[in-house]
Amino acid sequence: MHFPSLLSLQALWVALSHAMQHYPSVWGHYDVCKSQIYSDEGITWDYMACQPEATDMTKYLKVKLDPPGITCGDPPETYCALENPYMCNNECDANTPELAHPPELMFDFEGRNPTTFWQSSSWKKYPKPLLVNITLSWNKTIELTDDILITFESGRPEQMVLEKSLDFGRSWQPYQFYATDCLDAFTMEPKTVHDLTQHTLLDIICTEEYSRGYVWKYDKTVRFEIKERFALFAGPRLHNMASLYGQLDTTKNLRDFFTITDLRIKLLRPATGATMVDEDNLSRYFYAISDIKIQGRCKCNLHANTCVFDGGKLSCECEHNTTGPDCGRCKKTYQGRAWSVGSYLPIPKGTANICIPNNPGPVIWPSVSSLEVANNRKQARVCDNELLRCQNGGVCHNHQRCQCPASYTGILCEKQKCENGGCDDSNSGQGALSPSNCPVLLLLLLLLTALLQGISCHLTL
Repeated sequence: MHFPSLLSLQALWVALSHAMQHYPSVWGHYDVCKSQIYSDEGITWDYMACQPEATDMTKYLKVKLDPPGITCGDPPETYCALENPYMCNNECDANTPELAHPPELMFDFEGRNPTTFWQSSSWKKYPKPLLVNITLSWNKTIELTDDILITFESGRPEQMVLEKSLDFGRSWQPYQFYATDCLDAFTMEPKTVHDLTQHTLLDIICTEEYSRGYVWKYDKTVRFEIKERFALFAGPRLHNMASLYGQLDTTKNLRDFFTITDLRIKLLRPATGATMVDEDNLSRYFYAISDIKIQGRCKCNLHANTCVFDGGKLSCECEHNTTGPDCGRCKKTYQGRAWSVGSYLPIPKGTANICIPNNPGPVIWPSVSSLEVANNRKQARVCDNELLRCQNGGVCHNHQRCQCPASYTGILCEKQKCENGGCDDSNSGQGALSPSNCPVLLLLLLLLTALLQGISCHLTL
């Protein structure tokens, strides 16, 4: 009998919960750059640190292989299985779509049958090393937020290096070394990420964990651990993100460690099955990658919550009067103080560190609703002599503020001052949860209250 009302109540509660998720959580999602609040001066902006959501960054990269002709299929070639040199029924032909294995198949949709993958030519020039560089470029600074996963269709390489660049490929630094024998390959003691501490997190290690022979043929993934490094500060389940944000905020080297413009996968020696290389059957040895996963976000220096991909290029949609691909400088007319990166602290809103006008003065930000659309996102005028006149006898000064009569206040002198009980509550005194400040939440709460009262009354009857 009461199901329709209860269903309406449930739907309203879902809508209210969804609306509340827009606001930063206790640990700080940093997904909101600013919000409107009421103050004694009227509607103003409350600025917060902000950043784009993490996403699959392989959708925006460009891939380059070196040497350029290392992909199989030109000329066509037949391959044998590593574990069985007499099983040679895998063919690669660049001119036949169903037999071709171009580089873009490292980033396509997984789950197809048969599996799609990129494949190199075989080790025909043994004992000359079979060397391949796979360079992934974004032409944009990005921040890694999850583990890098490389899934091999062939055996995993016996020697490999993952490198990073912070200057668009002009210089490179190693991220991690991989080998079946780290001492032999790189003269490094083997370690795993579990050997790292807060003090050694930035150390470059060599690991043997992801370079086993074909006996473990179902172990196909090579990993660079991001989350386990985060966990050194945030705890094993990343429950203490405030600690991690604090470290990122105060340690530039730590923030730079997780920041890249390019990645390079250096394949140095293919899987051989932990045996001597069979020189009579070199078609057993090659590289093949079926999938690469890279999760991250555009680096916007905590000055943007949106990153757009337009014309083949990523760029931040900058807030806080900043500009540039990474919001890395102040706009021309907002250089009243030196540009600064936003801060994660204090949790949960952080500190925006906005750029301020060249001639700082009493700047009051207008309500978007009262100004309609700000002219191409430039700073809109607070008042003028046509559409935004100062009310109740106020006088507009330099389009920046209204000088109000003694008995009025607000951006446009629209509110009567309440002194010694001289006016009623209908004209002033709006609190932090006024309709103009938080319209969606308040409306939903009012509807929820009314619905609950209606159900209570109906049950009483």
